[in-house]
Amino acid sequence: MNPRISVALSATALLAGPVFLHAQDHAVKLAAKKSWTVPRTPDGYPDLQGIWSNATLTPMQRPAEFKGKATISDTEAAVYEKHDLKTNDIDDPEAPLLARAGSGSGATVVGGYNNLFIDRGSQLERVDGVKRTSLIIDPPDGMMPPRVPGSGGMNGRGAGRGGRDGGYNESDNVKSHPLSERCLLGFGSTSGPPMLPVLYNNNYQIIETPKAIMILVEMIHDVRVIRMNATHKPPEIRQWLGDSIGHWEGDTLVVDTTNFTDKTRFMGSTEDLHTVERFQRVDQHTILYRVTIEDPKTWTRPWTIEYPFLATKGPIYEYACHEGNYALDDILGGADKREETQGQGAAKR
Repeated sequence: MNPRISVALSATALLAGPVFLHAQDHAVKLAAKKSWTVPRTPDGYPDLQGIWSNATLTPMQRPAEFKGKATISDTEAAVYEKHDLKTNDIDDPEAPLLARAGSGSGATVVGGYNNLFIDRGSQLERVDGVKRTSLIIDPPDGMMPPRVPGSGGMNGRGAGRGGRDGGYNESDNVKSHPLSERCLLGFGSTSGPPMLPVLYNNNYQIIETPKAIMILVEMIHDVRVIRMNATHKPPEIRQWLGDSIGHWEGDTLVVDTTNFTDKTRFMGSTEDLHTVERFQRVDQHTILYRVTIEDPKTWTRPWTIEYPFLATKGPIYEYACHEGNYALDDILGGADKREETQGQGAAKR
């Protein structure tokens, strides 16, 4: 840089303070982004390989305080982020997130999680340089479209960020329990599609080959295999994660998924769930992920969510779901004991 310009910038920065420095930093980042080129695999397609995280504090639907505002300033975002992070404050036994994850209150609260386990990120998502107030971008109000009358409740994989796919079940039949409760599939639709952020383990590893793209999900070490330029399997073949077929549209990976089962109902959807995902690498550290969700038996119209996957050093950790986990045994044992007690009571009568 010209020394005179450098001196002038330094002097201006001293006068303008941190606001100028922030603007200067943003300009530098924009310049770097413009000079960046998409890395490519040997077969010429964009290289999406690496380890990525979709952790974010941004909620699925737009909070009431941001009604009518799809984006907010960094100052507004900082206030929201500070307040939201208090929901899992390990030093506050009444923190809402801990209370929902356990039972009791006050000094006797028994929380299922604390900050040692929770990793929701620390900020709202940032897209195109600004922070967004909801993952949903269509409908424009940031809210899910109305459900089809009689379609049922939201008891599928996407019961909400941090929610369970169906909740606790006291049945003594292990197969009646949700797949995540049995440690067979991640809760909250972490593996997707759509691949949603939840409480923790929000890391993904992508590996590309000419014939298939593999996405390893840190949660429950689920694995998605996207078959490239193929055709969908016959409709009678159903899979937990659906049948994902990919192709490239320019530099965007487009993944069409159908053939879901009735065991992985995303937010109560049916076997007719259909998703179209788009993965676009927009800079060295970011994949912009967009997915349109459609099920005419569940929602009155298709809807779309979008958020970034950010590069992370990793590694992908092994998820040990069953080790030291006595919950399912205790649930089944409790159900057996209750039936035994009820049976004895009936015999006495």
